[in-house]
Amino acid sequence: MPNTPTAAKLPRHGSARAPRRARAMAAPQAERFLRLLAANNPAPETELSYHDPFTLLVAVVLSAQTTDAAVNKCTPSLFAAAPTPAGMAALGAEGIAPHIRRIGLWQAKARNVGALAAKLVAEHGAEVPRERAALEALPGVGRKTANVVLNVAFGEATMAVDTHIFRLGNRTGLAPGRTPRAVEEGIVRKCPPDLLRDAHHWLILHGRYVCKARTPECWRCPATAACNYRDKVSSPVG
Repeated sequence: MPNTPTAAKLPRHGSARAPRRARAMAAPQAERFLRLLAANNPAPETELSYHDPFTLLVAVVLSAQTTDAAVNKCTPSLFAAAPTPAGMAALGAEGIAPHIRRIGLWQAKARNVGALAAKLVAEHGAEVPRERAALEALPGVGRKTANVVLNVAFGEATMAVDTHIFRLGNRTGLAPGRTPRAVEEGIVRKCPPDLLRDAHHWLILHGRYVCKARTPECWRCPATAACNYRDKVSSPVG
């Protein structure tokens, strides 16, 4: 029989696939939680390096299951070789691959980036579309990537849920949900409109650097007073 993990063997603070779920916050508490994060980081920005909507789109596609830091090591040479959709399409998967070999899933990503660049040239006048449906029709682009591009490149109030925000939404009680879409909809429903555009950045940065997967660093969290996680870590471990 296959081994089934027991509760005792599961990570104390949850895992990417099975995050700990706290009691759901009501809207006023969710607003307080987000405003505490906002006060600590009033002008959040993406950590991906890019120059325009096209290079942002490529960087976000490359960042799937890969850190932003790793992507930022690859893209300078890639964007120097092919800064436009036409240039990237001409480079093709074989020309893209040498620039991105250090990141995960590089072969599939090289094919997707080449194909999406060709589609931008053929169907969108070599411009990144501002419509969700058109973005999601591009190779390698799903809802999360479309949300990032709409938010960062075009200033729309969207919520892109990655593994960090999925974990944080469940662990804190901000928006518990079994799927990224459920967490996204929960955050959008509770978040005041004036906070929604920046909320993606506050949450992803908080999940990346403070409310970490293995051990949340609650002792330095600016929003701990509004968080519903019961097993807060009050001091550094070890």
